[in-house]
Amino acid sequence: MLIKTIIVILLLLVIASLAAGMFSLIKDRNKTERTVKFLTIRIALSVSLFILLIVSFLMGWIQPHGLIPPQP
Repeated sequence: MLIKTIIVILLLLVIASLAAGMFSLIKDRNKTERTVKFLTIRIALSVSLFILLIVSFLMGWIQPHGLIPPQP
């Protein structure tokens, strides 16, 4: 359950970084490098989330499932 919470938190951080990048792009009109900073943070968070998902699957902490569970 802890790993699922960490995954959700990382997803929320990715979305927050994307929103902050969009806000700084609109507000600053490319006068500062804040947009690049926020988007770099988003990419780093996305890559770390992807690696965490792979490691979690290989260690057996999370299991994939289909959208429709099989009938007993």
